[in-house]
Amino acid sequence: MTAEPVALRAPAHRVSRRAIVYWTVRAAIGWLVLAGAEVVWLIGAGSLVPLRLVALVATGVLAVLHLMVMPQWRYRVHRWESTDQAVYTQTGWFTQERRIAPISRIQTVDSEFGVLERLFGLANVTVTTASAAGPIKVHGLDKDTASQLVAQLTSTTAATPGDAT
Repeated sequence: MTAEPVALRAPAHRVSRRAIVYWTVRAAIGWLVLAGAEVVWLIGAGSLVPLRLVALVATGVLAVLHLMVMPQWRYRVHRWESTDQAVYTQTGWFTQERRIAPISRIQTVDSEFGVLERLFGLANVTVTTASAAGPIKVHGLDKDTASQLVAQLTSTTAATPGDAT
């Protein structure tokens, strides 16, 4: 008896649409910190004011482009799926990664959410295995979906024979 080949496909589920706004706000905070530092640098300028203005304008243009493109792009790429056999994720931006963890290899399942994520009703799920590649993370889930996923993975893992190593 030969094993049938498994077709690799994108995981079935997208993250929450609220993740788009969350990623935008999180990135905007970083850009605002950088722009604020550049404004302080500009105000304290004794010389090279035109060069510092060009740097501030360039930062503004890059920030707008990044904030318009990155969240939408991430939303289109980031996917996840959990079955009775495995947890499967697809992440990335320029470099995309697909990871599959067999249920029998799962050691822990965690959920986490920071202050900003709580404001948007989002959570992350981390599935730890014995893999040298590290844990599988599903970012940007609706908090109820994350809770259901953690409960499902916990019960499926408990019912699955294996040594999780």
